[in-house]
Amino acid sequence: MANISFLGAGNMAAAMIDGLIARDPAATSSLACLGGGGATAPALAARTGIRLATTLADLTGSADVVVIAFKPQHLASADPTLAELTAGKLVVSVLAGKRLSTLARVFPRARNVVRTMPNTPAAIGAGITPYCAAQPLSAADRALVEQLLGACGQHLELTEDQMDSATAVSGSGPAFVFEFAAALRDAGVAAELPPEVASRLTIATLLGAAKLLAQREVDPEVLRNQVTSPNGTTFAGLRRLEAGDFRALIRDTVAAARARAAELSRDT
Repeated sequence: MANISFLGAGNMAAAMIDGLIARDPAATSSLACLGGGGATAPALAARTGIRLATTLADLTGSADVVVIAFKPQHLASADPTLAELTAGKLVVSVLAGKRLSTLARVFPRARNVVRTMPNTPAAIGAGITPYCAAQPLSAADRALVEQLLGACGQHLELTEDQMDSATAVSGSGPAFVFEFAAALRDAGVAAELPPEVASRLTIATLLGAAKLLAQREVDPEVLRNQVTSPNGTTFAGLRRLEAGDFRALIRDTVAAARARAAELSRDT
């Protein structure tokens, strides 16, 4: 396995490291992390058995891939020695909103820079991560990127002009699903179900519906129609959604998230 070093030891770095080790327990010998001086990196290293680096030079020295996983707002004040220390390395960024041109200025001598947008289900290996690269990826580097992102679930290569839209759909999308789950749970309580029953029904229904959609590989409308009897209960509920212009609301929700993603990703 390639040597992969993580600059930052927060939730996303931990999710990737956990995924890599779950796939190959021997990967611990190829992984290293370095944090910002707090307890997060030592705790991650102690929990997983990966190497805790002592300096930036120590972290990057033997690395094939350097994953930039600190907070996005810290990129502007990143240690300038990173430019030299990442020379010839593959740099993979999980920094939300940071464009390839911005990353290339910070890591000008990297052999390639990859921008990614993981989502929170990555923490359990069920995420999907869009990515794009500053230059066409070699076969070897593509394999490295997909090995890394595959530890978090699925991955999908896009062009950079698609990343803001992908951020709105898959990056922010889990929050929209969680909000729908909360609304469905509350509706069940309003319909006189005990809260614990409404919660259990909601979670199982969302999980089962998502699995069915993934396994059948058909348009969602096909499965919707299969459960909708003429003038039945589902039909009555769907009519209410239609009257409230549910699809327009979701379209506007994604558009608002995309607009904000575009604002955050503007080069500065």
